[in-house]
Amino acid sequence: MGKPFASSADLDAKPQTLEVLADGVYALTAEGDPNVGAIEGEDFLVCFEALATPAAARSWLALLREHTDKPVRYLVLSHYHAVRVLGASAFGADVVVAHENTRALVAERGQADWDSEYARMPRLFADPASIPGLTWPTLTFTDRLTIDLGGDRGDLVLQYCGRGHTEGDIVAWLPQRRVLFAGDLVEAEAALYTGDAFHHDWATTTLDRVAAFGAEALVGGRGAVARGRAACDAAVAQTRGFLDTLRAEVGAVHRRGGTRKKAFAAARAALAPDYGHWPIFEHCLPFDVARLWEEYEGVERPTVWTAERDRRVWAELQD
Repeated sequence: MGKPFASSADLDAKPQTLEVLADGVYALTAEGDPNVGAIEGEDFLVCFEALATPAAARSWLALLREHTDKPVRYLVLSHYHAVRVLGASAFGADVVVAHENTRALVAERGQADWDSEYARMPRLFADPASIPGLTWPTLTFTDRLTIDLGGDRGDLVLQYCGRGHTEGDIVAWLPQRRVLFAGDLVEAEAALYTGDAFHHDWATTTLDRVAAFGAEALVGGRGAVARGRAACDAAVAQTRGFLDTLRAEVGAVHRRGGTRKKAFAAARAALAPDYGHWPIFEHCLPFDVARLWEEYEGVERPTVWTAERDRRVWAELQD
């Protein structure tokens, strides 16, 4: 019998940890589940990521309300994936911010991604009936957007660092506190999902730009908060290491004229010693290899994942 599909059998709730990273700067982590965060302005909040459903988001907001009752003015979405965005309606934000490429991706593949991720990770979709529909940003940008937090709180900088986890990922940088919310461009001891990625850009110029912030606290897309410059640098390095190993193994099989199945086996053997114990490693790897394989085949933009395609790739590679 093959392995249970993706995370369909992972039904146990993960303990959540709300961390105060600095005065008015918060992160919620949950043992490899998607991370979220919030930054206080003088009289408003900026929230980062929205979780998979309004019900899940309301649970996060209830924890946040133990620390602040400021209204949410901005909801920042790092990219378009369903588990990051479909809870947006719970925030009542005045402005929903994302990169312009993210808006285009919602239009192009938002519904397919919703169907795909719900089947892959059903546990994250608490009360799926609470989702009113696709989440659309109301403000987009191409390179950089600065939010004045008011008073003596400084600015929050939203930055596009290049193609990576998707073609629309952004980070949120709080220079006064040297805190970086990196989204899924960086994972701290959680496996990378790269099924919609641009591996070669991500592993090189994009991560170079992320590292250049010199963060002293870094909230990745999943995993624990990295605290201290050395830990932040290590989080970027381990993300790059995963990508470099994946590229080396899959690329070598492709150059030899091998098959995608052989590329998966080679990548898994090379990655498992260092990364195999990380959350969702087995879940992610078939989709990672499938996308990277098509990059080596010359396919520029990721093929849309559907619930049906997910199952076909899983059956080919992971079963």
